[in-house]
Amino acid sequence: MKIFGNSVYLAIQAMSGNNLRKPLKKSAKSLPLHLIMNTDEQTTDYNQDNSLDELADKSGLAIVLADESSPALSKSNNNSMCEILYNSEEFAPECDKFCGKAFDWAIRAGKTVGYKCYAGLNCLAVPLKEERPLVAIVGRAFTKADDYRNATARAIEGDWRQFPANEFFENLLLSNSNENLEKLARQIQNPKAQVSSQEDFPTDKERRTNDERQSATDIRSPKSIHWRSLLGSLLDLSYRQACFLILQFVADRYAVEHLAWLERRDNRLEMIFAKGDLKKSEIQLSIAADDGRLFEAAKTETSLELRERQTDESGKKLQTIRLFPISVGGEIRSALVIGVEIESKEIKSKEKPIARLCRNLASDLEILRLREQLVKRGLLARAVGKFNESLKSIDSEDFWTQLTNISAELLKAERSSLLVYDEKTGAFVAKAATGIKSDFIKKTKGNLGERVAKNVLIEGAAAVVEDITKINLQSAPTDWLYKSASFISYPIAIGDRKIGVLNLTDRADGDVYSNFDLELLDAIVPQLAVAIDRAELKHKAGEFEQLSLTDALTGLLNRRYLEERLTEEIKRSNRHKFTLSFMMIDVDDFKSYNDSFGHMEGDKALQIVGNCLKENLRGADVAARYGGEEFSILLPQTNSSEAVIIANRIRNRVETEFFPNRQVTISIGIASGSLSLNTARDLVSAADKALYEAKRRGKNNVQIYEDLKK
Repeated sequence: MKIFGNSVYLAIQAMSGNNLRKPLKKSAKSLPLHLIMNTDEQTTDYNQDNSLDELADKSGLAIVLADESSPALSKSNNNSMCEILYNSEEFAPECDKFCGKAFDWAIRAGKTVGYKCYAGLNCLAVPLKEERPLVAIVGRAFTKADDYRNATARAIEGDWRQFPANEFFENLLLSNSNENLEKLARQIQNPKAQVSSQEDFPTDKERRTNDERQSATDIRSPKSIHWRSLLGSLLDLSYRQACFLILQFVADRYAVEHLAWLERRDNRLEMIFAKGDLKKSEIQLSIAADDGRLFEAAKTETSLELRERQTDESGKKLQTIRLFPISVGGEIRSALVIGVEIESKEIKSKEKPIARLCRNLASDLEILRLREQLVKRGLLARAVGKFNESLKSIDSEDFWTQLTNISAELLKAERSSLLVYDEKTGAFVAKAATGIKSDFIKKTKGNLGERVAKNVLIEGAAAVVEDITKINLQSAPTDWLYKSASFISYPIAIGDRKIGVLNLTDRADGDVYSNFDLELLDAIVPQLAVAIDRAELKHKAGEFEQLSLTDALTGLLNRRYLEERLTEEIKRSNRHKFTLSFMMIDVDDFKSYNDSFGHMEGDKALQIVGNCLKENLRGADVAARYGGEEFSILLPQTNSSEAVIIANRIRNRVETEFFPNRQVTISIGIASGSLSLNTARDLVSAADKALYEAKRRGKNNVQIYEDLKK
């Protein structure tokens, strides 16, 4: 994937410290411990100033008090996920298996007990030495990146998507390690030691160094943002607004002119926007996200210094950058970069407070990132659904034009073209074009697609150009009358077979194309490729080539084609975290049908079953005859619950269909992609096991592989 041009300035440029709204993040209030517990001379002295709320807010963790009759006497800074799940009829029983038993576990053990609940949250059940048995449940936080990534997947496409995203992730709790939970547990058990250990969880005031206190009057400047205001305002902003606001805060608060923000892309940190000279610089800031130096800097609250490699002969002072990593759940998610002269010593005094700022902002930034991801996934799901529905209604007589129009409408493009690659001539053919000059594009021969499309197809990577004038690419002739300098050129392929390129430009809203548009195309182009492939297959001159991909009896695609598509779809699902389901279907008692009525009648029955499958396919689904009386269906971007609905619809359709000799039924096994089912072989094997279970349970039913493990 290529990103060309500068995408750093969005609508967020207008953000300033004077435009802050009320923060979303709130703590569920509890009583101070001294009002809950007995506090005579023989009991622990819990001071009123050391309430659970203060401890929970300082640590960024939850504290929930439980006794033998209630798992939640009081809640401080409770994880919003826990609040919603525990109050849901469906998931409350699962919560009871963990936090509901925490009191018994800790009291019986007589010591702190650690556990991870079914949602992936880490907790400590801490027994409190009082006359009245009490246990503090500490943490309710994610400490591993995989755990909160799985939770996000469940909220986006799984069994938690029923809950409103903003509420579900309103107060998501994240911690770099279990050590933070253990520190909080010790503080609750030994309140007298809290004064000496407050450095573990500094308050806003305590986070400020001596240097910051001396310049406290500067905080009142209209150009500056108070630390407390910054911390309290982030969760009311979008993710990009928050990142930009942090850059503005550091620039104003620490008098830094040259800054940049790095974001994790796959396993690298890449610059997404900048200020000062770093914004103008042609240097591409990119560093491996798993570089051990980053973790060391995050742990020690320091920065990673990177210098220019070349020697300077112009008399200009050599430059260096200091990179402040932002770590969440054991992963480096982003980084703040400051550009300074190598000889500058001022940065030394600012290094520690800036590093501490990055550490304390990490959790809020991750919450915002997850919220944004949820919103985007929702938009993607709706867009893909609309696209699939549109594919169904395409008239074969005007196939190419309708396909291009649907794609253009989805991407808000006033102009678009669909170029199909002719392997025999090595040239593009314009199958369809929309907008101004569309007739000219369709008639163009020879050099069509030479500027961009050819390279895109060869490299197999999309090009997103935000401003063609800022990259090394020849502009289109003026008589082509483009209104925008931004466009997308996206390759269409199935496996190693290159089909063509979709070009989109002149956004109707005047905006530029961005990464989100790429994600949208990532979601729909595989379906587009299948539709084109099917259309092209019908028009292939070589009958042998057509037969090599289709089943002669049923007209469905064959096993060879399916396995190729399945491998490709799994790679795409793994890369973009899309759901994926796969069905194995078997005609019940087919041997006896053949034995009773003959093989010709058996073939007719298989043809009827194949037609039933075709009638119930969505635009993106791929149905194939797997072999004999077995069929299979690939369901992109479909979770197991949706797959069950589709499977039962197909099963009912076959059961109620008229067969000339006797009623025919089918059994179906379903498997959905997951961390453990992430290869074609594993997915087929899992669906086959579910199919076997459907047969064992009496046939004519649907079974899910995931349910077999429960």
